[in-house]
Amino acid sequence: MDGPEHEGRKLHRSFSGLALLGILLVVAGLVGLVYTGVATLTSMILFGWLLLVGGLVGLLHAIQSRGTSYFWLGVVVAALNIAAGLVVIRHPHGTAEALTMFAALLFLTGGVFRLVGSVVVRGPQFGWTLLQGAFGLLLGLLVLFDWPHSSLYVLGCFFSLALLFDGLGLIAFGIGGRRIVSMVSEQMTSGADKGEGTDPLTPEGQKRSEN
Repeated sequence: MDGPEHEGRKLHRSFSGLALLGILLVVAGLVGLVYTGVATLTSMILFGWLLLVGGLVGLLHAIQSRGTSYFWLGVVVAALNIAAGLVVIRHPHGTAEALTMFAALLFLTGGVFRLVGSVVVRGPQFGWTLLQGAFGLLLGLLVLFDWPHSSLYVLGCFFSLALLFDGLGLIAFGIGGRRIVSMVSEQMTSGADKGEGTDPLTPEGQKRSEN
């Protein structure tokens, strides 16, 4: 009889942990939006370590599969990841400048393609696609004109916004999960209370069935 209640408490604690993690991510995102330079540097260092660790794991996996056709390809990919990770960790500012330039060009090309596509096709989403294209083109120009100074805040801003929205999503998921678990627990408890004494094998149940 304690099994469902125990599982309900475990689920409640799990959803509470998700909500707490979401709050921490939201706080980190807000702090990152205030200190975008620190957020940019942090995101570059994390990116470098991810490349380095991924390269080492890929190298170990390639060594384990030596003798197969995958071996040399795995070694090359792992070596490239390790080299890129070391470069990013040792030169985070230069990496931020390069990635910011790439992001600006990506915004420019995406905005131009959306503008041209919306004018040529003129589909049902013409206005929305035109607005997206104009916004992407404007954002790309702003980042490009302020480069390399824009590399100090663009990536950090994106990184902080990602943390903020991920945190809000976890908070909503955790709170919603807790509510669902509470509702299910209340229904099970009320159903158990209503069903007390109705078993026909008990004396109370036999008396009620005779009446």
